[in-house]
Amino acid sequence: MDPRVREHAEIIVDHSVDVQADDEVILQGDPVAEDLIVAIAELCGKRGANLSTRMNSSRVSAAYRRALDVDDISQSDVSLAAMENADVVIIIRADENTNEMGDIAPEKSSALARENEELMEVRMQKRWVGTQYPAPGNAQDAEMSTNEYEEFVWDAVNKDWNAVREHQQQMVEILDPAEKVRIVSGDETDVTMSVAGNPTLNDYGERNLPGGEVFTAPIPDSVEGEVLFDKPLMAQGREIQDVYLQFEDGEVVDYDAAKNEDVLSAVLETDDGASRLGELGIGMNRDIDQFTYNMLFDEKMGDTVHMALGRAYDDSVGEGNEVNDSAMHMDMIVDMSEDSRIEVDGEVVQRDGTFRFEDGFEA
Repeated sequence: MDPRVREHAEIIVDHSVDVQADDEVILQGDPVAEDLIVAIAELCGKRGANLSTRMNSSRVSAAYRRALDVDDISQSDVSLAAMENADVVIIIRADENTNEMGDIAPEKSSALARENEELMEVRMQKRWVGTQYPAPGNAQDAEMSTNEYEEFVWDAVNKDWNAVREHQQQMVEILDPAEKVRIVSGDETDVTMSVAGNPTLNDYGERNLPGGEVFTAPIPDSVEGEVLFDKPLMAQGREIQDVYLQFEDGEVVDYDAAKNEDVLSAVLETDDGASRLGELGIGMNRDIDQFTYNMLFDEKMGDTVHMALGRAYDDSVGEGNEVNDSAMHMDMIVDMSEDSRIEVDGEVVQRDGTFRFEDGFEA
């Protein structure tokens, strides 16, 4: 087995979720990620944990969704019971074909998200992590050879996460006490939001691996302005390009997309919270130095900001503040490398991708 796979497994088990004896562990992933799944299973066995393995093929999931009538969609009591009894959840992403869900109606995918909202809420209370195995389908999306993509993934994952935490903490200390944030990029993006009373979290490879961002939640009704998300994203098995959103009183009042606008529309109509922002994140992982059509990596890129429609993470919302509740959480990225700035309470803290605590910053 590739030693990088074993290092990846060790980071997951020791750092991300800290598996202990007698923990009930759910481990799920596509069969293409079998090496990583095997390595994690061995480590769970050495620690005396109880392991439930789910090999989830995207082809199987897509076949089920195609056959399922939208009127028959409901929450799985078996899946919910398993999640309620778990201590740890490890999710391995890997794709032979990232467009396997591309022919599933967007409305059906949104309905499935709504019905599984309780399952997601339960999972969020566990020790959980989502990570990536360098599978062929993901390499193709990134326009890399298999070897090149393997190096890219493991360079981003297998690193000193305590050093990452210390570097990112500098941005946490700027954003955590803030009241107002403004994001400006080019002529198309100028949006403001309140984050007053909401904590800023430091993502250093725990729930997401790789980590490499700091994030918080906007006050739901405070978002004003317009944003052009100039990086594409994959949603429901389809590529959406150049998402434009206009906000008033926190709600999307106008929107557009250059490609697959119908998917964006279905997302916005999922529920009331899907048309409001649940997250503001600032990418800080400069080992992720190219766009790969994989949000787990792309949202962490240095010189980017991302915002998510829908669900806010509970631990990013301060006591007494409103939590934006939704079955949906869809991240979208703004390139901040040129003609861009982040302002915190009126002070520029990043310009053209360089933070004020880094060399080369110009106020």
